[in-house]
Amino acid sequence: MTRGRVLISGASIAGPALAYWLHRYGYETTVVERAPALRTGGQNVDVRGAGREVTRRMGIEDDIRRATTGEIGTRFIGPSGRVIAEFPAGTTDSGGATAELEVLRGDLAALLVAQTTADTEYRYGDRLTAIHDDEGADAVRVEFEYAPSEHFDLVVAADGIGSSTRRLVFGTEPTIRSLGLETTYATIPRTAADDDWWRWYSAPGGRSVTLRPDARGTIRAAMSFLTDRTREQAGAELRDVDAQRARLRERFADAGWEAQRVLDGFDVADDLYSESIGQVRAPRWTSGRVALVGDAAYCASPVSGMGTSLAITGAYVLAGELAAHVDHRDAFRGYERIMRPYVDQAQQLPPGTPRVANPKSRAGVALFGLAVRAGSSPLVGKVAGRLFTPPADRIDLPDYAHLER
Repeated sequence: MTRGRVLISGASIAGPALAYWLHRYGYETTVVERAPALRTGGQNVDVRGAGREVTRRMGIEDDIRRATTGEIGTRFIGPSGRVIAEFPAGTTDSGGATAELEVLRGDLAALLVAQTTADTEYRYGDRLTAIHDDEGADAVRVEFEYAPSEHFDLVVAADGIGSSTRRLVFGTEPTIRSLGLETTYATIPRTAADDDWWRWYSAPGGRSVTLRPDARGTIRAAMSFLTDRTREQAGAELRDVDAQRARLRERFADAGWEAQRVLDGFDVADDLYSESIGQVRAPRWTSGRVALVGDAAYCASPVSGMGTSLAITGAYVLAGELAAHVDHRDAFRGYERIMRPYVDQAQQLPPGTPRVANPKSRAGVALFGLAVRAGSSPLVGKVAGRLFTPPADRIDLPDYAHLER
């Protein structure tokens, strides 16, 4: 006998992870995804601390390790194109921009979906358009863009920072705090001059160019620049691809290093994606029979290094609390109590982030170079590592194994 039917909106990381755990506790799960098929693109993500422990409990840690990108560390490139500092990948979660488990977002999503397809219904090419969650009712009526309306015991939004499902219930209550940074990503060809380091180059004008290896013989490139942080969102996601390419050419024409190569690669890339970097600040993650998880609830931004770990950990805790309580309202309170301190820590970025790594003046670029060079020394690096390491393990994970069916 099923514990209940749960509808999950979003088939990236948090959604399939939640479906996995809910099934182990006896729930019937359905995942609806707006994209016509599983989105297998995306850049590097890392799995650290609590998120990594959850993957161990899922039995997929070794699968993730086999899918890693092969990135061996981070190198900062100076104005002349030479390496000014390097930070090898950590062999633990205790430090380093490059984690031991670095994997492409799409590969991790595919792995999670593969773990759940036998027990979860995936509906692609559709989305929620209305949620009728009447107080006192024992189910939620959901309307879809294409499928007929249905009733579910619970609905969970796991569809990203711009979650349309979240807006149906919470409206404008959650806010997106702009970090004043816009980033464009794409895959470009690898050349003989490329290696397996994550290379970071800062240019005057608040600009940066990064190149990262993957396990497919290509390079994952990104271009970032500072924007006006007074606006909630700069709208990069809404700009068409050709307009974004023109915008980048204007911004990075004189940036130097590999900027021209990246611009040329972006002109023909079929996976170009831009986003205005921000954090979701939501005073509550649940309402009635509806809950938020992952980036839809508490996006900490890509610069935090915590997005994937928050998504995986949040899914685990939400499912476990639902299994541990008869009343979903008690479960939701437990979910918030356990996750809120962890999220608050993850969203506390190092001082000056992201502006310190994207200096506006030539003098600022020089000072940043001196800082990373000093940070790469053994003594300073050890102190800086403790200061700037993402709080990946700062949560006491409950054990819900006794609740599995």
